[in-house]
Amino acid sequence: MKKIKFPSAQTVLLIIAGIVAILTWVIPSGKFSQLAYNKTKQVFEVSAQGQTTEMPATQETLDALNIKISLEKFTNGDIWKPISIPNTYKTLKASPQGFLEFVQAPIKGIIESADIIILVLFIGGLIGVVNKTGAFEGGISWLSKKLQGREYVLIILVTFLVALGGTTFGLAEETIAFFPILIPVFIAAKYDALVGVSSIFVGSAIGSMCSTVNPFSVIIASNAAGLNWTTGLNGRLLMFVICTVICIIYIMRYAQRVKNDATKSIIYNQKDAIEARFSMLQNDTKVKLTPKLKLVLLVFSLCFIIMVYGVSALGWWFIEMTATFFVGSILIAIIVRLKEGEFVETFVKGAADLLGVAFIIGIARGVTIIMDNGLISDTLLNYSSQLTDGMNKGLFTNIMVFVYAGLSFFIPSSSGMAVLTMPIMSPLADGVGVGREVVVNAYQYGLGLFYFINPTGLILASLAIVNVGFDKWMKFIMPLVLILTVVTVIFMTITVYI
Repeated sequence: MKKIKFPSAQTVLLIIAGIVAILTWVIPSGKFSQLAYNKTKQVFEVSAQGQTTEMPATQETLDALNIKISLEKFTNGDIWKPISIPNTYKTLKASPQGFLEFVQAPIKGIIESADIIILVLFIGGLIGVVNKTGAFEGGISWLSKKLQGREYVLIILVTFLVALGGTTFGLAEETIAFFPILIPVFIAAKYDALVGVSSIFVGSAIGSMCSTVNPFSVIIASNAAGLNWTTGLNGRLLMFVICTVICIIYIMRYAQRVKNDATKSIIYNQKDAIEARFSMLQNDTKVKLTPKLKLVLLVFSLCFIIMVYGVSALGWWFIEMTATFFVGSILIAIIVRLKEGEFVETFVKGAADLLGVAFIIGIARGVTIIMDNGLISDTLLNYSSQLTDGMNKGLFTNIMVFVYAGLSFFIPSSSGMAVLTMPIMSPLADGVGVGREVVVNAYQYGLGLFYFINPTGLILASLAIVNVGFDKWMKFIMPLVLILTVVTVIFMTITVYI
């Protein structure tokens, strides 16, 4: 009997989109009223059932709406997205998503994700140009000699540094740029591609899950809960350290098994095919790292350093990041004196290599569009908020983690989740006698735990770069997810009883 092959990432997402479309026929449509601050008019705008009314931007207005957030959080820009208003959920006319909406969703998703898709394509173009110079071959050869016998240092450094970026400024989508570059380095160090994928993705995931000063999760969530973001910071720092160490040890144990015996790799049957995807690993001739190639690698590295600095300190987003990689590719072409026609052809070919990844990002966004248009996300939020009635604080704390894990499938955006759910969920903490920071923590840990396996997140796009199936990833990552879940439950339980 022929073995059934696990479907590709694109097919998995289309199946999920179909299931979500069916759910819009089953789950009632509904929506909470939303409040937003209009900075130009200096008024609050309340949107309900398609109508918008203006209200004075005062603390009295917030109190009247049962929103326990200080006015300054809105006026100084801490909360810049519309938030849900407690106790305003209304069922609406059903908005089921049919076949036409299903087939249009991926296309709409690609259009709405154009910024990140263009970034990915330009990264591919830059990589193609650097590949043409031979700098990667020279760099990998040099690095292999330097790390000989100490390859584990690569796992520790990459995982920790990416986790640090995740916990401080929300390094997530930007990590897509690192996969095509770092994975060949891990393979050259006699590990498999999963070690490279996990060092980058798990680093980002655990950093975001245990955010400490991340403005896109813990800060906006704390603000939306009416808290100072430093409330509960010490506990989150402790969780960051513990969980990051656990992740590094887990990856290193698997990596060492693969290094000792390549057949222990979960993706051993794909070894040759994966290595063939990276041209820098196919050249048997050792490329000498000349001063010119060193300059190429310096410019290439500076693109990422400038990107990280721009995002974290200058408020950059996709347009600025994309421009950085574009300028970098032109500078490299000038350094190695690539002819204009050769540069364009190489850049376009490099971009084409990541086109499949770009499509996955767009299709994943299409799933979210079906949910939004089907008006089921707020219904699920309303049901979830009713689950905790009458619970003791220990059970409440942990149920909230799993509620947020479930909601994150339907609302994968961390900032979107925060502003939509915190005004509804955080007051529930008052009723069971725990601090609202407990709900903020539950939001972070629930969202973070599911992020490891969330097909509507970045994992499928990350795996597509090395053509590793989602089933192989699940086999690799689920033991770690279970370990982190146990640690989270223990931590959350302790925090409400000490």
